[in-house]
Amino acid sequence: MAKRGAQLDSEKFSCSICLDLLKDPVTVPCGHSYCRNCINGHWDGENEGSSSCPQCRKRFKRRPDLKKNIMLAELVEDLKKTRLQAAAADLCSAGPEDVSCDVCPGRKLKAIKSCRVCLASYCEEHLQPHYQAAPLKKHQLVEPSRNLQDNICSRHDEVMKIFCRTDQQCICYLCTMDQHSGHETVPAAAERMEKQKEVEASQLNIQQRIQQREKEVELLQQQVEAINASADEAVEHSEESFTQMIRLIQKRSGEVKQQLRSQQQTAVSGVKELKEKLQQETVQLKRKDVQLEQLSHTEDHQQFLHSYPSVSALSEPTHSSSIHPAPLTYFKDVAAAVTESRETIQDILRETGTDVSLRHTGELLLPQAQPETREDFLQYSLQIHLDPNTAYRKLELTDSNRKVTLTSEDQRYSDHPERFPCPQVLSRESLTERHYWEVEMRGRGVIAVTYKNISRSGRNRECRFGFNDVSWALCCTSDRFKFWHNNTVTPVPGPLSSRVGVYLDHTAGILSFYSVSGTMTLLHRVQTSFTQPLHAGVHFFDGVEKTSAEFIKPQ
Repeated sequence: MAKRGAQLDSEKFSCSICLDLLKDPVTVPCGHSYCRNCINGHWDGENEGSSSCPQCRKRFKRRPDLKKNIMLAELVEDLKKTRLQAAAADLCSAGPEDVSCDVCPGRKLKAIKSCRVCLASYCEEHLQPHYQAAPLKKHQLVEPSRNLQDNICSRHDEVMKIFCRTDQQCICYLCTMDQHSGHETVPAAAERMEKQKEVEASQLNIQQRIQQREKEVELLQQQVEAINASADEAVEHSEESFTQMIRLIQKRSGEVKQQLRSQQQTAVSGVKELKEKLQQETVQLKRKDVQLEQLSHTEDHQQFLHSYPSVSALSEPTHSSSIHPAPLTYFKDVAAAVTESRETIQDILRETGTDVSLRHTGELLLPQAQPETREDFLQYSLQIHLDPNTAYRKLELTDSNRKVTLTSEDQRYSDHPERFPCPQVLSRESLTERHYWEVEMRGRGVIAVTYKNISRSGRNRECRFGFNDVSWALCCTSDRFKFWHNNTVTPVPGPLSSRVGVYLDHTAGILSFYSVSGTMTLLHRVQTSFTQPLHAGVHFFDGVEKTSAEFIKPQ
């Protein structure tokens, strides 16, 4: 009805010539009103000496003197203001997709906040008491939400401010007295804080994996360029050699060139395929990072906890191949073989019936796939034995030197230059290939790999695993993992387990740690270049007696 009234008012105050609201309204002698410019323009178009009213057609003997209708002008201005206010109200009104104010009578305005205590949403005007009244200032205001009633317990009609860890759901305080009696419960806000920490840890892990993948993609691109450059150089060298032997090997020249290009294409194809796979994983990780960032800013605890399991789940990382400058000797060796064969090419062709490629004894080393399943890892399983000559004097070795325990008494070890002055020990085995082993850690300790020349002087950090650039260490405690290298610590998210699997690919420069408990979950992965043979090691914290570690050959 109000809208219809505004339409009628507009019609009453409209000029019949321009059909718009009157501008500088004037009234002619017959009583009709027009815009000053409109009526003057109309009369200017009539015959000279003739003036009439456009509505009633009444003629005037002479052109009337026009004077402004002050009252009508004021009414038109009031009508314009009413229109502007109505338009502003329309902008603030709640639409189908908006959360409306629960207090507004009649037409509802958009809510700007929802109160999780009042379980109501408010527009700017009706929200003011929450800013002004002392009791209401303590209420928790969140972004407008349609799901406030989801925070009410359907059984007890109370706000659900408690989280049951046993059943993984939000409950009210009355629920703790009946169906959730005896369960582990905490405030929902406290549980949110714990999950927020996990989100941040997952984000850090994702960002590290993104950086690692980007570095690997860059290395792969460099490898593509190196392969292409080496192949081009080999082709050029081969063509020069074949030119000198044109009468004998002109026919074979094209075949060798084709073989080099084929090997080049095979190498580039393999690298590009891995590069694309890593780029796709990087895109997926960035998308997951954005989702976690959005989740971390969610103010509604229940919505956060509801969304957390699906958003925080991460897919297993792609086990990239060894990303390091691959030997490019194939092309060089083929070119060298052509040169060396210049004088004996006839015998080679007669005996082999192929070409100089059979003289090549090397191999074009493309990135080799890394193990992905437990069965793959078990192919490289190794039984580790500890070296008594390196053991700290309070470390007891048992079970054929496969188990080490920290004790309060010195063991009967003879003096040896390789003995550590702190609670750690090295393996007898020197690791230079692909190996996989598992360690059962009881208590707090460190599982590591290191070069054998790590310092043995003093009890300072120079000789401790992870506090120098010659050792890589995973710190295992009852509630977390941490990775140490070169005195730099990195938080390691992942499922806790007393058994840790270690995979080493010395040639590829890959070192990975896994949480082993029914399934294998990657904890941390290192991509570097190992310049010396490695040894497995264990370190214990001072004063923690009866802590032990046992090296188990995976089955």
